[in-house]
Amino acid sequence: MGLGWGEAIVVLVVLLVLFGAKRLPELARSLGSSVKELQKGLEDGLAEDEPEDSKDPKG
Repeated sequence: MGLGWGEAIVVLVVLLVLFGAKRLPELARSLGSSVKELQKGLEDGLAEDEPEDSKDPKG
């Protein structure tokens, strides 16, 4: 149950009305950097949970 083209267009129009055309690029950059930081944090958290033995290539 994904987001279809019709729903995506409606969401974009609502965002355009709420934030205006000038703020949308700033909002997109902010959202992108937030997602990047979240992914980095998740990767760091998973690396901490990994046992030390599995990091050793000797096995």
